[in-house]
Parts: sequence; C-alpha cells; structure tokens
Amino acid sequence: MVGLGYVGLPLAIELGKAGFHITGIDKDSARVDDINRGVSHVLDVPSDVVARLVREQRFCATDSYDEASVLDVIFICVPTPHDQAKAPDLRYVQAASEEIGKRLRKGQLIVLESTTYPGTTEEVMLPLLQASGLTPGEDFAVAFSPERVDPGNQQYDTQTTTKVVGGLTARCGELTKLVFEQILSDGASVHLVSSTRAAEMTKLLENCFRSVNIALVNELTLLCDRMGINIWEVIDAAATKPFGFMPFYPGPGVGGHCIPVDPYYLSWKARQYDFYTKFIELAAEINLSMPFYVVGRVAEALNSHDKSVRDSKILVLGAAFKKDVNDPRNSPSVRLMELLLKEGARLEYHDPYVHEVNVGLGIYSRHQHDIMLSSIELDDAAIAAADCVVITVAHSAYDFESIARGARLVVDTVNATKRVSPDDKRHVVLI
Repeated sequence: MVGLGYVGLPLAIELGKAGFHITGIDKDSARVDDINRGVSHVLDVPSDVVARLVREQRFCATDSYDEASVLDVIFICVPTPHDQAKAPDLRYVQAASEEIGKRLRKGQLIVLESTTYPGTTEEVMLPLLQASGLTPGEDFAVAFSPERVDPGNQQYDTQTTTKVVGGLTARCGELTKLVFEQILSDGASVHLVSSTRAAEMTKLLENCFRSVNIALVNELTLLCDRMGINIWEVIDAAATKPFGFMPFYPGPGVGGHCIPVDPYYLSWKARQYDFYTKFIELAAEINLSMPFYVVGRVAEALNSHDKSVRDSKILVLGAAFKKDVNDPRNSPSVRLMELLLKEGARLEYHDPYVHEVNVGLGIYSRHQHDIMLSSIELDDAAIAAADCVVITVAHSAYDFESIARGARLVVDTVNATKRVSPDDKRHVVLI
C-alpha cells in the first residue's frame, strides 16, 4: 500500500483483516513509526485494529520501496493536488511509479487509486513501469480503481462501498476485481468498466456532480440573501419531494481532497481536446467565492453592533473541511481565517480534531510568513469574550445552544443552530 493516508490506511486494514499480509509504504517517517506502534492517524480506523494487525505480523509500515519486488499487489494511494495555477500536480504518482518500476517483476498487479484525469494511468504511470523492460498486460497487470472514501461516513466505508475497476486489459480488470471481492460486504460489489480511462472519468463525474450542485445552492444562497428568503427553509421544503430532487447545502465553501481539486483536473485535460468545461469551471468559481461572501456577512453583522472586522476579536469554530473529521486540507474555514486576518481581525479558532493550522499564506494575504494557529480551549469565557463567533463546521462535540446563548454575536454558515430556541438565537446571523 503506497500511501497510508485516508484512502490507503483503511484499504490496508480491510485487506489485512481479510488475511492478506500488508506492507505500507509512506515517505512520512513519523506516520510509519506510529503505525508500527499500532497508532492510527485516521479517525475512521481504530488504533486497536491497527495494533492487532501489527501484533499478528499482518501489517507493517516502512518509508522504503525496497520490499516492492516481493509484493504481489501494489496499490498507489498518494495525493493528487493541483498547483497554484490549478494545473494537475502528479509528482507523487510519478515518484511512486518510478520507484515501483525499478523493482517491478513478472506477475505483479499495480492498481492506481488516486483521483486524476482520464489518461493518467496509461500516459503517466505506465511508461514509468515499463522502464522495467516488462510488458504490461502480459508480464504484469495494471488497473485504475477510484477511491470512494467519505471520511466520517458512518454508513458507507471501504468494505461496504461498491468499487469501480478499469483494467489495462480485460484480464487486468478481472484480477483487480478478484482482490477487491475479498473485502467487500453488505451488497457492495465490483463494477468493471471497459478501460482505465473510463474508471478515471467515473471518479471525476462523481465529484463534479457534487461540485456543480453545491455551487447551485451556494448561488441561490446569495440570491436568497438579497431577497430576504431563508435558503435553509427552502431546501427543507424542496426535500419533501420524494422524487426528482436531492438536497445539497450551502456553506463557507468546499474543502477536502476531491471537490476543490478534481474539477480542475478535468478542465485541464479537456483543453487538450479543444474543449472548455464552462459549466464545471463556473461551479468551481462560485464555490471558491463563498469564503469572501462569509467575510462580508461577518462585516455586516459586526457593523450592526457598531464594530468593524479590524481589531474585533473573532472566534472561528471549525478548521476541518467537514463535520467530525480531523482533515483540514483545502478547508474553507482555513481560507476564511486567512481573509479575516487580512482584514485585521484578532482571530482565534477551536476544533476538537484539528489542533493546529497554517494560515496567512497565499495570494490573498498580507503576511509574508507562515502563521501557525493552535486551537484554543473552548469554554464559556472564550465564547463570551469574542466580538463574533463564526461557525464553519457543525462538529457533534459542539453545544450550539450553549454557544448561541453565551455569544454576543454568531454568524452561522452551516445552519448548526437550526434546533436552538428562538430566544437564544437573537444574536445569530444565518448565511
């Protein structure tokens, strides 16, 4: 398992539980040491399960590729970010493929799981594997199977989610299908598609679908704000329709490993075919604008209390990209903090899962160096001391009724105060 993050570690654990002997390869030596001590850094993977597999010698981690030649199946689960110009950054896929290619032997199966544009498996990964001198599809098998991990989801996980597989050849697809069938349960199955490119596009369709629909409701949020209509009430009403509607919800932006990144992968690739994904790019533009909109709402709320953002003490609740996870990657909360710092706010944050964040960098900031913020202790005094409390993530650990009652002013970006009594919501501004 190359990459022991939110995708690689859960998959490694399920394969280990099914009886396979798993070697995890990760360049983060601290992560490797933790896993070998039986400590999980992924909330969805209990440490006691990791410890048991390590103790039974069915799971070990290393920061070296030296053992790659003795492995039968190698999954590549590495990050696929974009650069500042929104172009694909495939250096992690390339590095893993190059290292594996140096050690490739006959009979191995290589499966790429990292989200990417159609063509990556054959155009980027395959040439690096072929440096071994072996023939793909004959001497070794290659496939793409997009990860479908939803951190924090209590209903669907690696074991209960159907896998899509596209092989370089039909035989490659069948071999990969056999591997996944050892761990799937509760009606989950393997869906074979005709090619690696079809499998790669499947993942992008899934995430672009979410991005576009979130953008739609975000744009309607801006309109409803001007019209004096509660968008949350409208969504709840529309969701009573038993067909033809699926509720999506507004917020301070989109974050995580997929939605803020994947549409740009597709747009970049589409331009090679003289095709411009205007609809998808517009959705990304709208979602990226939401932190700026929230800053405007915070400014309006403070103005109503005869204060400005500058020199106001603002407490942001939430730094993760979604509820009840410890992952701050591409979090709109962090971008919002950066923008508030730029406006001169005296900013603090709390998150029960994210203990430290790096803010203040980027083209929107006046700061020229890293600003590391640590999560403060959240108590009644901290809430009462803030000129404005901004709720960006509805973590289950938060008592929103107590927060609304104790704060001078609350800007709620995720309808976290929905069930708070009207008397306690007098100082709550809902985006």
